[in-house]
Amino acid sequence: MDKFSYIANSEAAYVDQLYQAYKQNPTSVDESWQKFFEGFEFSLTYGENAPSGLTNGNGNGKAAVAANGTATASGTVDKAHVEKELKVRNLILGYRSRGHLLSKTNPIRERKDRQPLLDLSDFGLTEADLDTTFEAATQLRTGIGPSTLRVILDTLKTVYTGPIGFEYMYIREPAVLEWFKNKIEKEWPTYKPSINEKTRILTKLNEAVVFENFLHTKYLGQKRFSLEGGETTIAALDAMITQAADMGVEEIMIGMAHRGRLNVLANTLGKTYDAIFNEFEGNLPEEVYGDGDVKYHIGYSSQQTTPNGKTINLKLAPNPSHLEAVNPVVEGFVRARADGHFGSDYDKVMPVLIHGDAAFAGQGIVYEVTQMSKLNGYHTGGTFHFVINNQVGFTTDWEDARSSIYCSDVAKIIDAPVLHVNGDDPEAVVFCMKLAVEFREQFNRDIFVDMVCYRRHGHNESDEPKFTQPTLYNLIGKHQNPRELYNKQLIERGEVDAELAGKMDAEFKAMLQDRLDLVKQKALPYKYPKMEQEWRSLQRATPADFDQSPETGVALEQLEKIGQALVKVPEGFKPLKQIEKLLKDRQTMLFETKQVNWGTAELLAYGSILTEGKVVRLSGQDVQRGTFSHRHAVLHDVETNESYNSLNYIQQDQESFNVYNSLLSEYGVLGFEFGYALANPNALVIWEAQFGDFSNGAQVMIDQFISCCETKWNRMNGLVLLLPHGYEGQGPEHSNARPERYLQLCAENNMIVANVTTPANLFHMMRRQLTWTFRKPLVVMSPKSLLRHPQVVSPLEDLTKGSFQEVIGDTTVDPKKVKRVLLCTGKVYYELNEKRTADKRDDVAIVRLEQLAPLPKKQLEAVLGQYKKADLVWVQEEPENMGYWTYLMRVASDLKLRVVSRHAAASPATGYSKMHAKEQAELVNKAFE
Repeated sequence: MDKFSYIANSEAAYVDQLYQAYKQNPTSVDESWQKFFEGFEFSLTYGENAPSGLTNGNGNGKAAVAANGTATASGTVDKAHVEKELKVRNLILGYRSRGHLLSKTNPIRERKDRQPLLDLSDFGLTEADLDTTFEAATQLRTGIGPSTLRVILDTLKTVYTGPIGFEYMYIREPAVLEWFKNKIEKEWPTYKPSINEKTRILTKLNEAVVFENFLHTKYLGQKRFSLEGGETTIAALDAMITQAADMGVEEIMIGMAHRGRLNVLANTLGKTYDAIFNEFEGNLPEEVYGDGDVKYHIGYSSQQTTPNGKTINLKLAPNPSHLEAVNPVVEGFVRARADGHFGSDYDKVMPVLIHGDAAFAGQGIVYEVTQMSKLNGYHTGGTFHFVINNQVGFTTDWEDARSSIYCSDVAKIIDAPVLHVNGDDPEAVVFCMKLAVEFREQFNRDIFVDMVCYRRHGHNESDEPKFTQPTLYNLIGKHQNPRELYNKQLIERGEVDAELAGKMDAEFKAMLQDRLDLVKQKALPYKYPKMEQEWRSLQRATPADFDQSPETGVALEQLEKIGQALVKVPEGFKPLKQIEKLLKDRQTMLFETKQVNWGTAELLAYGSILTEGKVVRLSGQDVQRGTFSHRHAVLHDVETNESYNSLNYIQQDQESFNVYNSLLSEYGVLGFEFGYALANPNALVIWEAQFGDFSNGAQVMIDQFISCCETKWNRMNGLVLLLPHGYEGQGPEHSNARPERYLQLCAENNMIVANVTTPANLFHMMRRQLTWTFRKPLVVMSPKSLLRHPQVVSPLEDLTKGSFQEVIGDTTVDPKKVKRVLLCTGKVYYELNEKRTADKRDDVAIVRLEQLAPLPKKQLEAVLGQYKKADLVWVQEEPENMGYWTYLMRVASDLKLRVVSRHAAASPATGYSKMHAKEQAELVNKAFE
C-alpha cells in the first residue's frame, strides 16, 4: 500500500497484513493493491469456471485469469508468479526510493557509484522475466496498465534515472506522498514545453551568459562571483516567478549569497545595467547614506509583469559574506508581510532561498531555519530552496565538504522532497521549478531544488581554480555553457532557427554596450506596499533627538483596563495554585497598592502598545512564562493544558500579542526576529535570550545586520534584545551578557544599549521604541535578581506621565555634603545603596546611568553638575576588561572617572558561589573606601 511505501522491501508477512486489511475493507488499501488483490481473489475463486460477466470478453474465464498471471490453466494459483509480482513491486519501490542515485544530474563528471542496488538480480529477477506481464505495473502512475517487465523497467528508468533525481520516498504523510508521486510519474515523462516557453528559456539563458561574458571582458579580474556554469539559474528563477504569479503569489522575497547575485539583480529583478556598471566603475550613487557595502551584497526591490500578464513584487534581501546568514532574515520578513499585509495568507507571499552547495551543507544556520519551518511562531507557508550546486566550496571539493551523500540531505528532517536536476538541461530545470512552486502552494511546506552545475572560474575571478582542482577544470574548460548546449539541442530538434540564438546574442551585446555608454535604461516600476510606505514616513535620527526622550505616559484609565485583562481568566479556566496567587498579587499591585513590579510594568507596556493598534511580538526560549518565572504572559489550564494569552483580551479594537516559545536556537531565531522588525515599522519585536551570554551564538546577526543595519544596508530597524545580565553567583555562563561587545559596536547613534533599574523606566523604554519618529535597535541588559527585589517597584503614577530617564540622579542626599559620586548601571545600584544605608553614609551619591549608548552627555552633565568637587568613581561588577569601563574611557574621557571593578580576567565570572560572594562584598566595600 503506497501510504506505507517508504518501506522499501515488502515481505510476505507485510503483504499478508495488507491482504487481511483488504478483506476487512477494500478501500483501506491503496487502489493499486486493490487491483492486485482483485486479480488474486479472482483466480482463487473461479479458476476455469469464471462466470461470463468476469471473462475476457470471449466468455473464456480461464483466459482472463491467465492474463492476470495469477492462475494456471487448471485453476490453481501460480504461487511462483505471485512471488514474482511482489519482486516486481519491490523493484518499483526500489526505483522510487533509490533511482535518484542513478540519475544523470552531473553535467561535468560521472557520479561516483552510490550502490543503488537496482539491478534485476537485486530483486530476484532475471532477463528471462523481461517479457512476462505483471499486474504490479498498475502501481505506476503512468497509466500503462498490466505490462511486461521490460516496459516497467523502461518506464522506471525514464522517470527516475534521467536528468532529474527525485528524492521523496521518506515523506510520511500519505496525501503528500501520493500527490508528489502522481506529479512526477504522470507529468515528467510527458513534459514538453511549448515553442514560446522554449524561446523564453533560450532568451533568459542568453541574458545570463552574455551578461557574464560582457563583464568578464570589460572588468577583467574584478570580483563579481560570476554565475558562469550555472546560468540556467536565470531561466529557472524566471519560470518560478511566472508559475508563482499564475498561482496567486503577489510577492517573493529572495535571499542569496554573492555567487550569481549580480546576474540575478540584472536579469531577474531588473536592476538597470548602468547602475551595476556604475558600481564597477567605483562611482558613488547619487544619494549616499552611511557606508554602504560592496555591489554583490546589497539588496533590491522591483515590480514585474510576467509573460502571462501577472504583476508580482520581487525583493532581494541584503546579505553579507556570511552566506546563509540571510536565511532567517528572509523568513522573518515574509512572516511579517504575511501577518501585516496579506492577512496571514501565506499563498500570497513566498520566501525563496538560493544556496551554494558547500554553505548549505556546512553551515548550522541552515539546520536551524529548516527546523523552524513548521513551528507555529516561525511558519512562513513553505520556503522554496534553490541550490546552485557548483560542486566546489571556495577551493574545497565536495568530497571534503560534507559527509552526507547530497548537500541537501537536511531536507529529510522535515520530509521535504528534493529534486536533483542537471543544470545543463534547462527544460528539466524549468519542470522542477514549476513543480516545486505547485508543491509549495498546495501544501505550504518547504521544497528543495538542487541544480547540479559547475563554476567556470575560481572562487572569484582572480583565483586560479586549477591549483586545487586541475582535472575538474580541464573538463570545465572544454565544456560548452548551458546556452550553447540548449541552442544546439533545439536546432537538432528542428524547433528553432540557427539564426535565432545568434541574433539574440548580437542584440544583447549591443544593448549592454549602450548601457556602458550611459544610454539610460528605463527602470522597472515599483509601487511601495503598505508597510514600506510606513517606513518611508519615518525620519532619520539626528543627535538632537537623543537630548530628551519623548513623552510616553499612558492614562490611568487605560492602564487599569489593561490591568483588568491581566488579572482575569475565562470562566471554567483552572490555573495552578501558584498562578492564582500571581493573579491576586497583580490585583493588589494594580488596584490597591498601585505599586507595580518588573513583570507587571512590562506587560502593561505591551498592552498599551496593542491598544494603540500596533503589534507586539516576543519570542525566545521560555518567554511565555519567562526564564525566571516572572512574566506569565500565557497561562495554562491545569487540567486541559489549554493556553490563555491575557493581553489579547483587553478591548475589541486592539492588535495581537504574539508571544512564542522558540526552538533552542539563538542564531536562527534572532535572525528571524530581525527580519520581522525589518518589514514592519509598527511592530515592537523582541527577542529574549534565556541568559544574556546565549547571544554569543547569534553574534553574526548582531555584527552583520543589527548593529550596522542603517549605515550598511540603508534600513532602519527597531528590534529589541533582552539579555539577562548581572552577577549573582551563577557562574561564568549565566552572569555576563558581554555588554562591552555591544558598546564596542556603538557609533553614529546606531543602536541603544541600556541597563535599567526601575519598572517605570522599563515601561517608558519599551514604549519609546515605537513613539520615536525613527527606529533603532535596543539592547537591554535585563535584570535577574531585580525581578522580585522588594525595592524594585514603581508607583503606577510613574507610568502615566513622563518619559524614559537616561540618567537617574540621587535625591536621597544633600549635594553639598557629597564627597564621592558612585556612577553605575544595573543591579549593582541596589547593593551599593544597601551598603550606604547600612553605613549611614550621607557623603556619597549614587547616580544611575540607565542608557549607556548613545551616551546621554547632556543629561549626565546636568546631574553630575551638582557635585563639581566630588570624586567620580565608575563602579561595575564585571572584570575591568569587560563591561562598560573601556567604552566610558572612549566616549567619556572628559569625566575623569576612576574604576572600581573585578580584576581583569579571562573568564567572565567565577564558578564558585563562595568566591563570588567574597568578590562582590570586596567590590562594594572598595567603592566606599
